[in-house]
Amino acid sequence: MSYTSHAIILWALYSVILLLSAKPLGSFMYTLFSGGRTFLHPVLRPVEAGLYRLTGVDENEEMGWRGYLFASLAISILTLLVTYLIERTQQFHGHFFNPRGFPNVAEFLGWNTAVSFTTNTNWQNYPGETTMSYLTQMAGLATHNFFSAAMGIVWAVALVRGLARRSARGIGNFWVDFVRALLYILLPCCIVLTLLYVWQGVPQNFNPYTAVHGLEGAGKVTQLIAQGPIASQEAIKILGTNGGGFLNANSAHPFENPTPFSNFIQLLSIFLIASGLVYMFGKWVGNTRQGWSVWAAMFILFSMGYFVAVGTEQNGNVFLASRAHVATAASATQPGGNMEGKEVRFGIADSAIYATETTDASCGCINSWHESYTPIGGLVPLANIGIGEVIFGGVGAGLYGMLMYCIIAVFIAGLMVGRTPEYLGKKIEGFEVKMASLALLISPANILLFTGVAMMGSWGLSSIFNPGPHGLSEVLYAYTSMNGNNGSAFGGLGSNTNWYNITGGFAMLIGRFLFYTPLIAIAGSMARKRTVPESLGTFPTTGATFSILLVFVIIIVAALTYFPAYSLGAILEQLLLNAHKTF
Repeated sequence: MSYTSHAIILWALYSVILLLSAKPLGSFMYTLFSGGRTFLHPVLRPVEAGLYRLTGVDENEEMGWRGYLFASLAISILTLLVTYLIERTQQFHGHFFNPRGFPNVAEFLGWNTAVSFTTNTNWQNYPGETTMSYLTQMAGLATHNFFSAAMGIVWAVALVRGLARRSARGIGNFWVDFVRALLYILLPCCIVLTLLYVWQGVPQNFNPYTAVHGLEGAGKVTQLIAQGPIASQEAIKILGTNGGGFLNANSAHPFENPTPFSNFIQLLSIFLIASGLVYMFGKWVGNTRQGWSVWAAMFILFSMGYFVAVGTEQNGNVFLASRAHVATAASATQPGGNMEGKEVRFGIADSAIYATETTDASCGCINSWHESYTPIGGLVPLANIGIGEVIFGGVGAGLYGMLMYCIIAVFIAGLMVGRTPEYLGKKIEGFEVKMASLALLISPANILLFTGVAMMGSWGLSSIFNPGPHGLSEVLYAYTSMNGNNGSAFGGLGSNTNWYNITGGFAMLIGRFLFYTPLIAIAGSMARKRTVPESLGTFPTTGATFSILLVFVIIIVAALTYFPAYSLGAILEQLLLNAHKTF
């Protein structure tokens, strides 16, 4: 593969800024969630204390892992029902909040959408600008962008707190962590980001859609240009790794992502909190090298995915190259690379890094169409989600998913040396290994079972627009995205059907809540344990050795799990393409 200088410089510049941001943001979050005082406390502490008095929350009360989990489930169920109600009563929102007079959202689509935003998935079986009112977009969907992002952060905080504590029965107070994540992290960052987006040209208003009359046919051609409170929703959807677009074209639309600078801001926002949480983990457990080892593993996987994606896209379509007679036996590259489905203002490199990042995280927003990528280029985002989006991942979700892999990695290392595995000075025993294994198995079972059933009959097959192995990739990507709470679509799949709306809703719930339940159980178990002194047989979980082990464990587990499915989809499609065969 060959790479342009822009592709390399973009990766290097982005990597340096991401690295430099990890320590200050991670230190801030450690201070915040460990009960310290931050520079925002003089302004926000009175608001925080007032919320506790209003709701009757005792901020000094500790919760066990079951209480913490039940509290998060309770608020998730409540907000899911409220969002569904807002969608189903949309016709009564009034002209100011529903200037286009959109009708109520259909029942099964409403179910899928309410679950989608509750679980931080933001999978959208609808075009936002022609389906949802302003009130639904803001009170229903954007509110969930804040709540679901805060949920991911505090779940990671609870797991880290459990790993760091010694002989403790509690893992913190969910309501306190939840309020602090919203008040001190998400809201201030989103205010700054909203202003930046408005500066770059993203609309922020409640105006009716603008009617533009074309030049043809004496003004008979009319186009409605959607607008609305886009900048504020853009800020939280990117920062909170939600990804749901106000507009159907998502971040490929110039109203959501108008310039290369706004694109770079979005790239930084996607990994910003997730990267900082990894440093917070190291600081909280009293050894920042632990955090940097995990950060390094994430960064290696991110870089691998990016260079595969950008390389294949810059080389382009071998079949088109040969047909244009521009290839030789030694070199078969498409002139200019594969620009199909990409915006000219971004080009290949900015599109490839966006596709890689948005699927490394649970963001799901897109600035190009993944279906239009080359088969191997499209396999990168599919594999990123499939391994659990632990490559920095969604806010909080990436860290607690990666800590699951850490436990599995030290268990494998323990088998190699024939002793009980340890992590952070604590014995990893049968309960922790069982819970980590259970979490590991939930996602592939969820993805592959739903995909298999969808491929068995017309309920799933009739929605496929492209036949052959590409069609399999469309369905596999859909359930992978919904299980991973990512929300990006491969494209080419008519998923607004009763089958995909109903089963997709359950896939998202399983991927969010059933996956996390065994991990928070690990937090409760580890919090009660005492530390054991290091010995000559203790496997070090800092440094390059552990980072490399972690990378190999993730790759091997993913390959063993998904390779048969990928070989029938993207890999087969690439082989057929090399043989000049298409469907």
